[in-house]
Amino acid sequence: MHDDASPFFIAPHRFDAVGDDTGPLLDRRHELVPESGERVLGRHRLDVAGYLLGPTENWRRWALPAPVTLTVTDRRMAYVGTGSQLALVGARHRRGTRMPGLVSGQIRWQWPSRLELLPAAEARPARLLVVCDALRTIQQPALALAGPGRQVAEVAQQVRRVVAMFRLTRPELVDLSPPERDVLSRLTLVAPRAADPRVILPGSLPVEFHSRDDYYRPRHADQVAYGAASGQR
Repeated sequence: MHDDASPFFIAPHRFDAVGDDTGPLLDRRHELVPESGERVLGRHRLDVAGYLLGPTENWRRWALPAPVTLTVTDRRMAYVGTGSQLALVGARHRRGTRMPGLVSGQIRWQWPSRLELLPAAEARPARLLVVCDALRTIQQPALALAGPGRQVAEVAQQVRRVVAMFRLTRPELVDLSPPERDVLSRLTLVAPRAADPRVILPGSLPVEFHSRDDYYRPRHADQVAYGAASGQR
């Protein structure tokens, strides 16, 4: 599945890297070009950051300097925004050329293993962590979406339902056991309890990073204490 090679990249220089044609296709207005039969379900303006989550500590690998436009479809979430602080990035339009100053990325719905909705605390906005599992490492790549609490909660419910429906209707991509199908069926109908902000998404496929550096990159100042990425700091 060529277009499912990776949901997003950990290292900033891997966003829309030269020679990589697996990212989202953008039009001249820098909006997502839907694939054949793909339905756009909503667009949002949110801040984004990329994390690696570990059992005891987390690392924020990157953060974009301004809010992005996040497009949610029945197949993926895709975002595009300015990336002046990330040097080696670009974004595609219909002719496939590189447009400096833009960053884009996407997560297709076979990848997320869980969602974590983190309420706002003091000066910290509400956040949604879209977490994936990874091969060859216990660290989990996560995309953090941050913004007003009501908007982030709306995105969380939208993503939960569309991921569940995507997996239930695509047996060629996701092999589900009967209990997993039951869990996903409930997710399409019942909203999670406010006291349980973590939602497990059965049937996820694990990510394999493109580079050993994404696994073994030396940690520097980007290390944060366990819980910082989940708003507990």
